[in-house]
Amino acid sequence: MFSGLIYQVAQVKSLKDDLLEIKSDYIPKIGDSIAINGACLSVVALNSHGFSLQLSQYTQESIALENYQQGALVNLEPALLANSRLDGHLVQGHVDGIGIIEQIKSVANQISVQIQAPPDILKLCIPKGSIAIDGVSLTLASVGAESLELVIIPLTFNNTLFKTCQKGRRVNIETDMLVRSVAHLLAKQAPMPTWQVLDALALAY
Repeated sequence: MFSGLIYQVAQVKSLKDDLLEIKSDYIPKIGDSIAINGACLSVVALNSHGFSLQLSQYTQESIALENYQQGALVNLEPALLANSRLDGHLVQGHVDGIGIIEQIKSVANQISVQIQAPPDILKLCIPKGSIAIDGVSLTLASVGAESLELVIIPLTFNNTLFKTCQKGRRVNIETDMLVRSVAHLLAKQAPMPTWQVLDALALAY
């Protein structure tokens, strides 16, 4: 489990078959879970420049794999400890889908980021709700028919991959775990009136 608060921006040394080598001064243990661009991966080896993680075929097919190539910068977050502060939101490290950055612009003292997303992602997005983009915990400013909008403060923008992002970049998206769970359970039940659906979502929070 993660919080969506990025520990550091690291660099990919190599990606060969299912092994991802990361250059980092962070020292994990074999078997530790680390989120790389929001994808939860397991440490399988340590070396002088950092560590290696294994990507299953399922993970490779679920993430924006082009962002894990040699030389790429990546968001890195170690798993939470049981006594850790939760300053972001609960993030599982399970990528739900891929979005595409449509626009990045400065507005007053913040940065607005527009991301095109698939319909099955957007239906799980709630204005003012939480979302993880490439592992970064963010608040949804608005949700449209084909895209979502994020408003990011300079501190977050400058200390994550967002400072290097450009229009057209694909990004990993993880929706809010509570909303996703409630939606999944409701989908298995008989149709419910809108007010009951809203009540169920409200109880999740």
